[in-house]
Amino acid sequence: MTRPCDLSAALAAAAIARGELTSAELVRSCLDRIAERDPAVRAWAFLDPALAMAQARACDDGPVRGPLHGVPVGIKDMIDTGDMPTQYNSPLYSGFRPARDAACVSILRSAGAVILGKLDTVEFASHGRTAATANPHDTTRTPGGSSSGSGAAVGDGQVPVALGTQTGGSVIRPASFCGAHAMKPSYGLISTEGTKVYSQSLDTIGFFGRSAADLTLTARALGVIDSAAAPPDPGALRIGVFRGPHWDRAAPETVSAIERAAQALAGAGAALADVQGPQVFDALTDAQDVIMHWEGRGAYRAEYLGRYADLHPKFRDEVENTKGRSHDDVRRAANLIARGTMAFDDAFAGYDAWLTPSVIGEAPVGLLSTGEAIFNRMWTAMHGPCITLPAATGPNGLPVGVQIVAPRLADAALLAVAEAVAPVVGAR
Repeated sequence: MTRPCDLSAALAAAAIARGELTSAELVRSCLDRIAERDPAVRAWAFLDPALAMAQARACDDGPVRGPLHGVPVGIKDMIDTGDMPTQYNSPLYSGFRPARDAACVSILRSAGAVILGKLDTVEFASHGRTAATANPHDTTRTPGGSSSGSGAAVGDGQVPVALGTQTGGSVIRPASFCGAHAMKPSYGLISTEGTKVYSQSLDTIGFFGRSAADLTLTARALGVIDSAAAPPDPGALRIGVFRGPHWDRAAPETVSAIERAAQALAGAGAALADVQGPQVFDALTDAQDVIMHWEGRGAYRAEYLGRYADLHPKFRDEVENTKGRSHDDVRRAANLIARGTMAFDDAFAGYDAWLTPSVIGEAPVGLLSTGEAIFNRMWTAMHGPCITLPAATGPNGLPVGVQIVAPRLADAALLAVAEAVAPVVGAR
């Protein structure tokens, strides 16, 4: 029997709108699932069931407010909430309560969402302490990061939608490791006001869902798109297969996931072509790293000056520029990213999406590392939309996602492609 907590956000929102399900029933079911599973998964940094149920009852008693009316959403604990603590998984902010919601949380409330609770994160979404969260499919393994709790909670069926943030691969990677769908939209479409920003020119609010339709619904609620485009016939699509400069690092399960996804799409009638990408792409991972760490100098300067003794050494290193980045290094990196972005615009012409790896392979063993972002950093640097879809399982039975990408501001078209291809490539 299907429980309310098993529904995707899109199905749950539709059932609430039809009067077949109440928000209170849905939120109670999610809370029951959390009570059952979270002692092992540990996705939540803060949860107040009474507050969640009060929000749900208010939704049921009032008019429909927006596309996520009555749907519970989890919030990465890097994003401020006026009625819940925001602690960034940092001892410097234990018990900290912001004065108001972050812009994206306020938008979700206006769209009718129930803010269920706060989800664990790597400290300041960058270094320091890792989340306590475990992978829901194997609790000896990482859920990925830095949006650790967000990926785990959605992948485990505890909440249908969650917000995360991405500087390198912090949305796409945990979604792939935990078997969720996720999107990092184009940079700048969702305000980062009220978040603890690591890199001013890279940080992007992203979101997790149980289906590609959930991503479209959430994108519409957050203003990423004005309206949803109809998913095209897979047979009408032209897809580039881009293995990328780090293909030699891909584990056999990722190689298999990409090849099987390509074969499935070709079998559905899509036109597939191998693409090499512009030569400048080879330098973009390192360029992103330079920009990220350089901008990290400013991100933690207040804590460095005010709480030096309590600040994790890795954040001191950021402020002190222990990597020795020079102004010339930063200028070169920014120019490389700009050239790569323009080159991608040209190389992408005639394609609906490029298919590329999400992760090296299955989630690694242990909770002290969140895996590597080498298949994500260049796309984040170029500011375009990225979507990961569950596509395969590895040798240990853990999920492995594949990623589809497009140039800047092609979000609506990429979401439509995701809805078209998700069933083809094997979404769970």
